[in-house]
Amino acid sequence: MPDISTTMIIVLCVAAAAAGWIDAVVGGGGLLLLPALLLGLPNAHPATVLGTNKAVAIVGTAGAAVTYLRKTRVDVKLAVRIGLAALVGSMGGAALAGGISKDALRPMIMVVLVVVAGFVLFRPAFGTAPSATPVSRQRVLLAIALAGLGIGFYDGLIGPGTGTFLVLALTALLHLDLVTASATAKIVNVCTNAGALAMFAYQGMVLWQLAALMAAFNLAGAMVGARMALKKGSGFVRGVLLTVVGALVVKLGLEQWG
Repeated sequence: MPDISTTMIIVLCVAAAAAGWIDAVVGGGGLLLLPALLLGLPNAHPATVLGTNKAVAIVGTAGAAVTYLRKTRVDVKLAVRIGLAALVGSMGGAALAGGISKDALRPMIMVVLVVVAGFVLFRPAFGTAPSATPVSRQRVLLAIALAGLGIGFYDGLIGPGTGTFLVLALTALLHLDLVTASATAKIVNVCTNAGALAMFAYQGMVLWQLAALMAAFNLAGAMVGARMALKKGSGFVRGVLLTVVGALVVKLGLEQWG
């Protein structure tokens, strides 16, 4: 366990619980968890902060995935196919993270987020109910490529907002309602976290004792968040989604120009 005050440990555990809740509902818990870890570990190598973040997040995401699977119908085979592609993508992103300018990527990501937020905001019916339109093979392959390889690569490279991107992509490509898309995204997100975590662990960049403590709180928050999403439905998820997307745009903007 690193040398951290009791007060800071409490702050980190509360942040982990809140991040677990956000991740379980719609993704984006890293918006809270990463800054908290940076605050609590000011002298740690950035890769150690990222690795510890992944070790915490994977536990809560897995717990949320189990909760969703018990309560809602998910195409597990398809989720696993996308997840395996995401595993490969996230490992590739983590391996290349040091050699790509994130300053160049942030403006592009912000533009995509603003467009997506506008789309969701001005199409109130988006994701409120599953579409009766059959999903073509081409759409499935596109989901594997975009939500799997593409977003998985992003998770390994940068990270924040991965779950949110997954929910949006799965809703749009596979005609899912937001609750089912969020459930499917949790399975995929476990794979992206696993791929990136494997790379960080191999490099010795994980504070396992701290991660284990925070993971317990992250799991508790995730279980509560998943149950709330299932109970309150797609309208609730949509509201949280727009809030998280807005927060992500602000965060990226501050990193780019702040």
